[in-house]
Amino acid sequence: MAVGHGPGRPGHRGPKQATLAQLRAFAVVAEQLHFRDAAAAIGMSQPALSGAVSALEEALGVRLLERTTRKVLLTPAGERIAGRARAVLDAMGGLLEEAEAVRAPFTGALRFGVIPTVAPYLLPTVLGLFHRRYPRLELQVHEEQTASLLEGLAGGRLDLLLLAVPLGVPGVTELPLFDEDFVLLAPRDHPLAGRKDIPREELRGLRLLLLDEGHCLRDQALDICHDAGRTAGADVTTTAAGLSTLVQLVAGGLGVTLLPRTALRLETARNEHLATGYFAEPAPSRRIALAMRTGTARAEEFRAVADALREAVRPLPVWLTD
Repeated sequence: MAVGHGPGRPGHRGPKQATLAQLRAFAVVAEQLHFRDAAAAIGMSQPALSGAVSALEEALGVRLLERTTRKVLLTPAGERIAGRARAVLDAMGGLLEEAEAVRAPFTGALRFGVIPTVAPYLLPTVLGLFHRRYPRLELQVHEEQTASLLEGLAGGRLDLLLLAVPLGVPGVTELPLFDEDFVLLAPRDHPLAGRKDIPREELRGLRLLLLDEGHCLRDQALDICHDAGRTAGADVTTTAAGLSTLVQLVAGGLGVTLLPRTALRLETARNEHLATGYFAEPAPSRRIALAMRTGTARAEEFRAVADALREAVRPLPVWLTD
């Protein structure tokens, strides 16, 4: 009786598997579109590089390149697979970085994202802390708005964020650092200039200057005004891309704005046209935190950074969280 032999029988050779080395070779060729340049870029001989790409084509069962004597072209399948190959290689690179972080915490690259309304005021403290406590960390700073930072965190482009919370984003763990009050920044001759007990209700009738759409500080200011009873349709006729410009608009008499306490000293120094007003307790405030991917292998490392950063910001006009 004949006995069928399935794919698991001894000596059977299943389909070949693509390797990371083959993917890396193809990705470089797809980028350079030249075998000699690609071989030089990754330190391989041209025959070895060509062999790796041919082996990948055989393993995948598709033709990836059109080879001529003068140039290399991607086939339609090659164009599609080149993007996937790069994604796989990037993911593997991230995995290796995670493993290295577990073996040797506080070493290697740390891709650190921070929002524009925090960066100028807290980065001196952050950079000083990392220089003293974590000299083997290669800190790479990216200043972006909140939506872009969260996208970068989710996609693995960024590792740790410094921004205003709450975020309410699945897959993101927040590590609260501190709360800080908002103050009212006004022209020097404004009726509220210099007051220490401004009721929030005063915000209802003020000409308020805000940051452009996309800044979380704009949304926070609007929330504060809404809570104070300011109508949703109240005009905001002038906006700015950054806090420094916003402050100059206030100094020029165009209106008032809300400023985080950590920004006050830097943004108002030596400007005789500005005055500060403080709200009655409880003053409107915002919370600043670190944010990381939930489940990241570097969680304990990032929690230690949060603890150290809470201590480092004690001299600032903030209130530490638990």
